[in-house]
Amino acid sequence: MTPFLSGLKAGTSWEKSGEDAVLVSGPGRRVVLPSWLAHPLRFQRGPVPWPAVLRGALSAGPVMAIGVAQGWIEFAVLAGFGTLFAGFNDLPGTRRTGAVYIGLPVLVGALGLLIGAATADAVPSGWWVLPLLFAVGLASGAVSTVGPVCSRTGMQTLCLMVIGTGVPLPGTPWLKALFFLVGAVWLLLLRLVLRTPRPVGGGLAGEQAALAGVFDALVGALEAVGGPGAEAARRRLTAAMDRGDEALRLRRLFRRLAHRSTRPGELLLAERFAAATALCEASTALLWEAHPLPPNVAEGPRRLAAALRAGEPPGPLPAPGGDTPARAAFDHALQYAAAVFARTVPGVTSAEEVAPLPAPGTVPTMRRRVLGPAGREYGLRVAVCVTASAAVALAMRADHWYWLPLTAVFLVKPDIGPLFSRVVNRFVGTAVGVVVFGGLAAIWGGGGVWWTVVCAAVAGALLPVSFRHFGLQTSVVTLMVLPFVWVGGDTQAAGDRLLDTATACAIVLVVGHLPGFTDPTARVAHLMAEALRRTREYLAHVLTTPAGGRPGDRMVLRRAAYSSLAEARSAAETVAAELPWGRGPHTDWFRVVAASERIVDAVTACAVRVEQGAERPSREEGAGVVQALDALADSLDGRTPATVRPELRQTPSCASLADVVAELRHIQVFTGALTAGSRTARTT
Repeated sequence: MTPFLSGLKAGTSWEKSGEDAVLVSGPGRRVVLPSWLAHPLRFQRGPVPWPAVLRGALSAGPVMAIGVAQGWIEFAVLAGFGTLFAGFNDLPGTRRTGAVYIGLPVLVGALGLLIGAATADAVPSGWWVLPLLFAVGLASGAVSTVGPVCSRTGMQTLCLMVIGTGVPLPGTPWLKALFFLVGAVWLLLLRLVLRTPRPVGGGLAGEQAALAGVFDALVGALEAVGGPGAEAARRRLTAAMDRGDEALRLRRLFRRLAHRSTRPGELLLAERFAAATALCEASTALLWEAHPLPPNVAEGPRRLAAALRAGEPPGPLPAPGGDTPARAAFDHALQYAAAVFARTVPGVTSAEEVAPLPAPGTVPTMRRRVLGPAGREYGLRVAVCVTASAAVALAMRADHWYWLPLTAVFLVKPDIGPLFSRVVNRFVGTAVGVVVFGGLAAIWGGGGVWWTVVCAAVAGALLPVSFRHFGLQTSVVTLMVLPFVWVGGDTQAAGDRLLDTATACAIVLVVGHLPGFTDPTARVAHLMAEALRRTREYLAHVLTTPAGGRPGDRMVLRRAAYSSLAEARSAAETVAAELPWGRGPHTDWFRVVAASERIVDAVTACAVRVEQGAERPSREEGAGVVQALDALADSLDGRTPATVRPELRQTPSCASLADVVAELRHIQVFTGALTAGSRTARTT
């Protein structure tokens, strides 16, 4: 048994992800729910984001109050919508991360609102809106598969197109878009101004916190080496690295946009991130070796994290004690980190030497996602669901038809969970929100509209907390939207909205499971193919680049492979929890993802061993493995039949490359079973 596999024999958590969940267990009793039924009950835990709560309380309420006090009803409604859509994107991160996550979706969304309002003014309301929604839904759905920011941008653009065409408010189209932007920019300004005071770090406090999170995750990974939680710890480390890398890249981008020279503090922080990257690479090799480590090994990264938060030197770090190539590489990286942290000025003169690099192949990757099977499938599903919901709404009530397609847009969003879970939580959450709002209206509805301002302010404060559960989020959003509708003059909307939501849920649930129309595995298969191609690029670089070459290129390729696999794992979890209507054995996707992650681990170990003086695998051995990865990626993408596979004739002499071959053979078996299951499901 190879080193990494022997370290995992005590645990097989990767095989259980997405399986049935135990609801109640105890002596003599055990109630097990299938994953598709247990998913709606899952609730995320975590600390309360108090700064975001404060921003939410100061966003919609004050904006509505200004509009109501001045009699600007259209301003109160549209600026309120602006704070709501900006609040969806008010996620943890640095100020620059917030500017991108909030700014880009609302800018494009305002354009959608402008186009929708202008079209509604030019053409009388009616069935003409259906082809427009179909075209915009097709485009926004395909773009949503690119990534989280594009997903939010596509969803909000389509939503605001519906609002622009369907919400009857006075004013010119450009004024409506301006009012929306005022509300969104107000929340963005609160994000930039209202921050938790930090005594150290100055303008780099957010980036330093992200880098400290990398060292925290590194401590967890080192403590898990050789145990059953090693894979999960490595995934957490990858996620922390991605967050740190994103924070530094965005700072670099904003610096270039401002035409500002690099400051010494930025260079020093970039050097520290490079040191963290080298430590993470060595720790991945330690995870592959799977030998439990002495407790003092994790003490070095722990002190580095504390030094970042305190703004002080880390003090003496543990002495070297390497007896394996991975341990020797880790000790060398720790010595380099100690030297970097001891500096008060940067040791380089150019930011380009240490600046984080973007993952390669960004434009081709985006093109493949948008135009590939995943983009086409999701775009078509969004277009059909939104258009069908709008058609039913126009037939039911032509004056207030916007709620059905708005509900459909949120339900078919690809990265917020399985479809059945979203439908259940959407309906229950809307029902709770309608009941609460109806009770408030019965008590205070006859005394003016100021109570709606208070309701919107409270809902805005609860919005950041509600992200932990889709049903709770739906309830809070309902309590935030209904005040806008009430102020706009539709005081009987609550009951109608519940009926509209139920109708949209039924439409999306049926369309989303039509046999032969949608394939829930298309997205995960495409993401797995992309991840395997990134893995192939990483392996080819390790096998062909001489020792001592540019380590930054290797680390960028490694992060790109891990990031792609993390996205594929998330998609596999969603597919595994889908309602099992005519689908194949999708839970095996977890085995494919886990085997691919172990391939990247083994390739990293190979790179570390070569850097430490081990013999490089032969070109013939490496070429066959690279071809096999390419063939697997093409078969998952549908470019070649799944039966076309190059033969892996022998096990390489290199231990890490032998692990790669072993996991490739496992993936070939798993993908063969998936293909057979998919064919059986389609035939049935």
